[in-house]
Amino acid sequence: MFLHGFGPLLWAGAKETLALAVLSLAVSVLLGLLGASAKLSHHGSLRGIATLYTTLIRSVPDLVLMLLLFYSIQIAVNHLTDAFGWDQFDIDPFTAGVLTLGFIYGAYFTETFRGAFLAVPRGQLEAGTAYGMSGLRVFGRILFPQMMRFALPGIGNNWQVLVKATALVSIIGLADVVKAAQDAGKSTFNMFFFILIAALIYLAITSASNLVLMALERRYSIGVRHAEL
Repeated sequence: MFLHGFGPLLWAGAKETLALAVLSLAVSVLLGLLGASAKLSHHGSLRGIATLYTTLIRSVPDLVLMLLLFYSIQIAVNHLTDAFGWDQFDIDPFTAGVLTLGFIYGAYFTETFRGAFLAVPRGQLEAGTAYGMSGLRVFGRILFPQMMRFALPGIGNNWQVLVKATALVSIIGLADVVKAAQDAGKSTFNMFFFILIAALIYLAITSASNLVLMALERRYSIGVRHAEL
């Protein structure tokens, strides 16, 4: 057989990888929006915390951060259960992977959203407020649609890097596509072939993502004039 009977294992690993990436993206976007808001805040303490967060995260390799966060989260949970007299429990690799990747890439999304927010002309926001719109309505009708147009290239880049970074989670025991490929390779003594299959799966995910991102860019560019040189 082409995959020597390991097709279901690789398929399960691919689904685990995709689920990990999507949920990590959701956490990253949420943290990115909060971080960008903090960096643009009038409160110096919030700006300081957000700046420290993005500086530290972007200065340390992802693998080192993943190991630090994975073990620190487990240690914190153990201390919490001990303090309340609860039974200890281990955080599963999938949850740990989502939290660590989300926390790491939240720093990158913070800078992406901060730049996008600043790119929206301030006068339009002031005009919306003068027109009587609430802050939430100004955000939803004026700021967010235009911010997304500026943020999408950065979002796409961060997403592609995040997808590739999911491969690191296999070191903490997650049964993702990399772990599945390694297990299949060890069983068949054909490691190169199955790692190549894993690479093709990542290529398929990122290629499909590019199509989605291009569609989103067209959606948020409606009504925008493009200069011809």
